[in-house]
Amino acid sequence: MRIDPAYLDPETAYRLITGIVVPRPIAWVTSLSGSGVLNLAPFSAFTFVSPKPPMLAISVGRKGGLYKDTAQNILNNEEYVVHIADSSLMNAVHESSTEHPADVSEVEELRLSTLPGERIKVPRLAVAPIAMECRFRQCLEFGETRSRLIVGEVLVFHIRDGLLNNGKIETEALDPIARIAGPRYAKLGEIVTLKPVFQTSKTES
Repeated sequence: MRIDPAYLDPETAYRLITGIVVPRPIAWVTSLSGSGVLNLAPFSAFTFVSPKPPMLAISVGRKGGLYKDTAQNILNNEEYVVHIADSSLMNAVHESSTEHPADVSEVEELRLSTLPGERIKVPRLAVAPIAMECRFRQCLEFGETRSRLIVGEVLVFHIRDGLLNNGKIETEALDPIARIAGPRYAKLGEIVTLKPVFQTSKTES
């Protein structure tokens, strides 16, 4: 089958590409509105873009011509928290994608407890195994839909005890969830460990 993306409308192209780029990690993001409402939303167009300083990127799209509350909040306040959820939080992550008016807090709707930020004003979710307090660094717009790629620097990592071993996260203990196409999610399957290969140090000599 051959598909020319020039003939796809944005919704059809979205369905296609989100079924191809799988599985995707999920950034579960808290942000504050100008009036102090704590917003919570998941984003599966998510990756890291720099290890030093650690920087994360999420892509935030528009619906009905308007950007999601998260994008507005981050650009206005320049602070937010990216959480990594485990499989026990799958339903909460999914429900937090429900569209609410800007004055409704998904955190309150889902009755999720929070803890105060250490370096920023935005609270973090107490239940999440990993939370990363971030400060906004850059925003780039892409494509006809003007999706916003928002890059932030991690100021502090909050990691549940027992997940870190010799500087690395124990992935099986973390039990992260991933997004696939539509309202579908995935958990870890079999983990295959291959022999290490030579890699040049990431530290400049």
